[in-house]
This record gives sequence, structure tokens and C-alpha cells, in this order.
Amino acid sequence: MPASPEARKGTWIPKWSIGFGLERIGHLTIRFPRIVGIVALLFTVLCAWQLPRISVDGDLMRVFADSGVHFDRYKKLTDTFGTFEDDAYVLVSSPRLTDPAVIEKLRELAFDLELSDYALGTMTPFTLRKPSGDGGTVPAVPENMSSPEEVAAVLTDLRENDPIMRNLILGDLSGVVMIMFPDVTKSKAPGGMKDMIASLRALVAQYNSNDIQVELTGPPIWSTELLESTISDQAIFSIVGFAIGAIISLLTLRSFWGAVLATFTPAIAVIWVIGSVMLIFGSFSFLTNIVVTLVLVVAFAESMYFTFTWLRLWNDGLEATEAIDEAVKRVLPAAALTSLTTMVSFATLIVTQGRGIEEFGWSGVLGVAMAYLTFATVMPLTMKLAVRLGYKPPRRMSIAVTAPIPAARFLTRRFSRVLGVVGIAIALLLLIPHFILEPRFSFEDFLPKNSEALETAKGIDSGVGGVAPIYIRVPLADNDPNLTDADFERVRKAHEVVEAVVGKGKVISGASMFNYSNAGFTREEIFDAVGPFMKRRFVTDDGSQALVTAFLPTIMDSVELKNIVDKLDGDLVTAGIEGAEVAGYRLMTTFASTDIINSIRSSLMFAIVCNIFLIGLAFRSWRLGLVSVVPNLLPILGTELYLYLSGSGLQLTSVIALTIAFGIAVDDTIHFLATYVRQREAGRNNADAVDLGLERVGPALVATTLIICAGTAVVMFSSIPPVALFGTLTVITLFVALIGDLVVLPSLLIAGGRFFRPIGGSSK
Repeated sequence: MPASPEARKGTWIPKWSIGFGLERIGHLTIRFPRIVGIVALLFTVLCAWQLPRISVDGDLMRVFADSGVHFDRYKKLTDTFGTFEDDAYVLVSSPRLTDPAVIEKLRELAFDLELSDYALGTMTPFTLRKPSGDGGTVPAVPENMSSPEEVAAVLTDLRENDPIMRNLILGDLSGVVMIMFPDVTKSKAPGGMKDMIASLRALVAQYNSNDIQVELTGPPIWSTELLESTISDQAIFSIVGFAIGAIISLLTLRSFWGAVLATFTPAIAVIWVIGSVMLIFGSFSFLTNIVVTLVLVVAFAESMYFTFTWLRLWNDGLEATEAIDEAVKRVLPAAALTSLTTMVSFATLIVTQGRGIEEFGWSGVLGVAMAYLTFATVMPLTMKLAVRLGYKPPRRMSIAVTAPIPAARFLTRRFSRVLGVVGIAIALLLLIPHFILEPRFSFEDFLPKNSEALETAKGIDSGVGGVAPIYIRVPLADNDPNLTDADFERVRKAHEVVEAVVGKGKVISGASMFNYSNAGFTREEIFDAVGPFMKRRFVTDDGSQALVTAFLPTIMDSVELKNIVDKLDGDLVTAGIEGAEVAGYRLMTTFASTDIINSIRSSLMFAIVCNIFLIGLAFRSWRLGLVSVVPNLLPILGTELYLYLSGSGLQLTSVIALTIAFGIAVDDTIHFLATYVRQREAGRNNADAVDLGLERVGPALVATTLIICAGTAVVMFSSIPPVALFGTLTVITLFVALIGDLVVLPSLLIAGGRFFRPIGGSSK
């Protein structure tokens, strides 16, 4: 077949490199294929060697570390009084709780819990002791009670008169709560948390029966559920996402071996990314886990662009290997620029609050870089090997990717001005929900759907205090571990302030055991009765600080929680308790999430400005930078409209999805503009260049969007709500981006007429 006129002209050499020279990596691959092939093979082996080491860290503290003042408060709290996010809660329910045989069975469970290898201490009705009249202590729940009435009387008395028991015994006497405080030296060791949870589950399983139901909950169980779901998601997303990409490639290219070629490079990209993340970070988090799927679909997209260009050049008459070389020179500059813009979007997250978000940003930058390197090296080498083995290209692409193009050409030719004005008007109107949207955080969102531990936590909330309490750290003056009268009064005043805000009976502190002091016991006797470990939950060993604990429901609206904290901060100052700080695990995650969301949102605006500037700089045209604003703002603003109408608000993964999806959406714009500029430099007028841009790039835009949306749609089925929302928003963003690049961008270029005449040095 003779070469087409365009093919006979030879390689299109731009006046400048829109890829800022990064395309030279592909040129080196063409020039030194064996050397590059050996290096790529060795690096693939190194990364593949890391695959058996894949691990996922489900600790949310990794996400919120270094996120701001509330993380600092929580860290100071845990440094002073020990960790709280590892406390394990055991809810024991029984319709025959007051049966003496049942209560003794629960006593055995309490002691087994205390004797656990992972327990540093426990808080249960059975391990608690109270002062006796002879200067000693007696069990709060006496042993060997003889009747249900006696048991009921003891439990009722404890619930009504002991401030600790009030938050451990359900009001209808149908259940009790036991709390285990883990030994962090064991639970924080590699695999320690997983082993601890397994040990606890094995222990409580021994006590489950028709009469007794034992359930686990608390932050460590939530983290374990998150970890297990994340590991499952990673495997499913990688396998199913790859399979979907391969199927769409097969349907698009209408060739089995063509699909194999299009999917081989993305598979290598995933291996490179996983290996690199493991080498640098040592493990994945539930956020960095998303990077694998994103890199997979981005690599699929670039692979399709390259494959479409190569096959078109081949069918136009170039020799197979010559067509590969030409495709490298034509596609790689745009691919380099798209990689840079996506990396910029990820890079804006690096300067955001929170170590986990920073890791996600670095992982994204690394992942996109790895994807580009595989595209510039593995892709052309694989194609050349296929040609040597006798691969023949298909004569035409699937109608599924070419069908939208004639419609787009008709609309943009016939209604360019109308569509351009409508696109701008819609973008302006969509700024309204953009400014109305507010950050939202719910701790429930971070837990897998149908979480048993969450349901157990709700059960505890309905009966007693809560699984995620807040704490007030109160500085003391006299450094007496048994509290001087002045310090006791300070703690009592703080206790009353907190109780006035959160509710009577929902607060415990060193000043709350007034019933024992009223009975004539000294504070020293009272603290001796609770034991040294529990005493440290009220006052430090050096008597420099006291702790007031307030029990709140596990599931609480972030606005309501913030109002409570703001009121506590103000009331404590008004009461003259200077230096008191409100902190807590759930409080820290709520405030830190809001701060991180606002920071990422600002980073997104910065990423948009940077990428528009980068496009203008790459093409040496502020006009092209300007025209890319609307089609790339529409996907972001349209997705924010969905968030507003659905009531989802701006969540942590929402703004991450918008940032990353914007980076990917810009890719299509760049590939279209690169083709448009090439046609203008070839002497074609503005309208014809747009038409040829749609004809040449349009099918690839459709195919890549289908692959990315289909691959990312897998994420929508994640058991973790934020991850599922991430998938939904990404699909919406990219679908709107496709419309923007097939309809809005061409319409603006054609409607611009004279404004775009200087592009490519043409006066047409």
C-alpha cells in the first residue's frame, strides 16, 4: 500500500517540544533498544520481587499525622496519658444478665481479658474495686451472689452511684461493656494489631452461647476492618480493572493480539508502581492503594493513544517499524505533557496537611512517572517485537469509538457559537454550588459497609456512653497524684463544665467519685481502690495533669461535634481553667479532615492555574491556555454540582478525586490540542484543523475515556464508602470531560475564528 501524503512528508517536527524534552526517553529507546530493553527487564524483575511483600497499613493515624493543631493536641494527650485509639471495647449482652450463673461467666471473661498477653489493663464491672470500711477494698461486683434479685440490686446500685459503672452497665441490665487497654509495645509491633484482634476474637468466641452474646468494637477493630477491606479491594481493583481494560481494548481494536499489545504495557506499569511504592514507603495505605488503579487506567489510556496512532500510520502506508518510530515522535511529546499535568495535580497534595495525604501525593507523582517511563520504553519495544513475530494490524476500529465523532463534527460546525456560549455560561453558573459546598466528615464513612464493629458501637451508644469519647486535659498546680484540695476543686469545676455541655452522667474524672468521698473515704483510698492503671486515666503519676473523659455517641454530625468542642473551649476559659485542652481520636479526625479538605481544595485551584499555565507554556500560546480553561473547569464544577445535589458535601476523598480526575481530564485536552496545532502548522485553516483533530484524536478520546471510566468504575463497588465515592466522582468527571473535549473545546476553537489565526503561524 503506498504511503499517504501525510506519511510521505515524514516525521512532523514541532518548532518546540511540548513535552519539555521528556520525549527523548522514547527516542533513546528507538536508538538503543537492546540497552533500554535490558534496563527495563532488570527493573521489572526488581519490582516483581517486591510483590510478595505487599502490605496495606489500615491505621488512620497515618493519614492524619501532622495535620494541624488538633493532631498536636491528641498527640500531647496520648504522650501524657497513653494511647486511646487502641482501646478495645467488648459489648456483652444477655437476656439473663442477672442470673448468678451468667454473671459469674462474665466475671471469667473479664479476668481472661485482663490476663490477655496484649492487655496492659482493663476496665470492667468485675475488675473494679471500691473502698471498704476497714481501709481495704472489695470487688465492686461481689462473688457468688445467690439470686437474680441480688445481682440486679448490685448492678443497679453501681450504675446509679458509681460514675464509672454508669458508663459500663446498660440501664435495662441487659448488658455490660468491658474495655481492654492494649500494651502498645506489642500492638504496635509489626503484625501486632492483627494478632491482638485475632486473639480477642478467639477469646470472645469461647463465651458466645444462647445466653450470652459477645461483640468487639473500638478503633483497633475498625482499623482491622478497614485494612482487610483495603487488601481485598486492591486485589479486586487490579484484576477486574485490568480485565475490563483488556476487554474494551479487544472490542475497540477488533484484534486479540492488538488487545494484548495494548494491555501489556499497563500490566508492566502496575508492577513498576507497586514495586516502587513498596521500596520507598514500605506499605500501602487505603489512600495510596487507589494509585495502583489510577496508574492502570492512565497507562491504558496512553497505550490506546499510541496504538491508534501506530495503526493509523501503518494503514496509511508506512512500514511497520517506521510507523512505530513515527508514533513515538508524534505521541510522546503530548504524553509527556499529560504526565506532567497529572503529576502537578498529585504534587499539589504534597504540601497539604496530613502525612497520609502527602504520601498519597508522592505515590501519585511516582506512579504517573512510572507509567510514562513504561509508555516511553516498554511500549515501543513490545510493538517492535510483535512486528518481528508477524503481527498484522486491523483495518478499522470498532464503530463504538468512531460513532460519536460525526455527531461532534456536525454540532461543532453548525452550532459552534451557541455551544461555546452555553459552555461558558454553564461554567459560570456552576460556580454557585462550588462556593456553597462545605466540608463534611463522618467517622462512619471510613468504615466498611455493614461493619459489625460499627453496629456494636451503636449498641454501646444506645445503652451507655460511647466508643469514641473526647478527653479534656487539665493542668494542675500542686503536683500531688492524690489531688490537693485546690487541684481537686479545679478538676471538679472542669467536670461540671463538661457535664453541662455533654449531659449529666456522661462524664468521669477524679472528681466524679463523690459518693465514696461522701462516705468518708479519702481521695488516696479511692485512687488506691481503682488501682494504679485506672488511676493514670484520672491523674498522672506526678500529679501535674488530670483527665476528664466525656462519652459521646460514636456517630455524630461533624458540625454538632465542632459546636460541642467550641462551647467546651469557651466555657473552660470562662470558668477560669486556663490551659485545658479538648482532644480525642474522633475529634482529631473530624477537625483534621476539615482542615485537610479545605487545604486540598485550595491546592486544586492552584493545580488548575498551574496546569492551564503549563499548557500555554508548552504550546507557546496563551490563547490555547485560555481556551482550555472552560472544557477543563466543566468536569470539576459538574462533579461539585453532583456532590451538592446528592448531599454528599465535600469529603476527604471527594476533593482528592476532583484533583486527580482534573489531572487526567486535562490529558484529553492536550492530545486534542497537539493534533490541532500539528494540522495548523501543516497549513490547514482553523475549522479544518478542528475537524481533523476530531477525526484523528476523537476515537482515541472515546476509547480512553471508556477504559478509564470502566476501570475506575470498579472502585465504585468498594466496601469502603470514601473509596466507592472516589470511583463515582472520577467516572462523572471524566464523562463530562469527554463532552468538553469533543464538543465544547472544538466549538470554542471554531467560534474563536480570528482569535486563533496566529496558531501554528497560519493566517487562515
